[in-house]
Amino acid sequence: MYKVLLINGSPDRGGCIAAALEEMTGTFAAEGIETELVHIGGAGIRGCIACGVCRKKGRCVFDDQVNETAPKFEAADGLVIGSPVYYGSPNGTLISFLDRLFYSTRFSKHMKIGAAVVSCRRGGNTASFDVLNKYFTISGMPVASSTYWNQVHGFTAEDVKKDLEGLQTVRNLARNMAFLIRAVAEAKEKYGLPEVERGAFTSFPDGK
Repeated sequence: MYKVLLINGSPDRGGCIAAALEEMTGTFAAEGIETELVHIGGAGIRGCIACGVCRKKGRCVFDDQVNETAPKFEAADGLVIGSPVYYGSPNGTLISFLDRLFYSTRFSKHMKIGAAVVSCRRGGNTASFDVLNKYFTISGMPVASSTYWNQVHGFTAEDVKKDLEGLQTVRNLARNMAFLIRAVAEAKEKYGLPEVERGAFTSFPDGK
């Protein structure tokens, strides 16, 4: 069975992002996709300190939810990242978590399907959406889209449940993710995954 890992970056376990991810989880179940939810928004997760230990050990030097989540991410066919908007950006705890999760893990993320979902009362949604999508596009992860930007509006979970277009958007997003996951799996079996070139690293130490 295919599996999607959902990460709730909100400190509120029952808040707006939880409502959006719950809507997606129900749709994934209807599509036959297994899901697992990880809640990290209220955790004390520090940022990367560029120590380089992960390059040697294959795991982050700080042994917290980043290392706990890494094998779940590796086993998943898709990843959904959900965050509230704080001053036009995703939750800082979530950013610290994602920086370390993506940087410290050595396994290939190539062709895992990614999607970001954001919630706001009013503004800052598309800026936050853009920040989260960059984790996918630097990792060879196709980004799933929907019928609108993946966002819900409201100040509470009850408000989000009244945002019928937002809920419709995340349901369509889940269906599109399910389709892409199955399509990638079929293409991988038939054609293999695309070749990934490595080695070139642009740097200009001599100022040239």
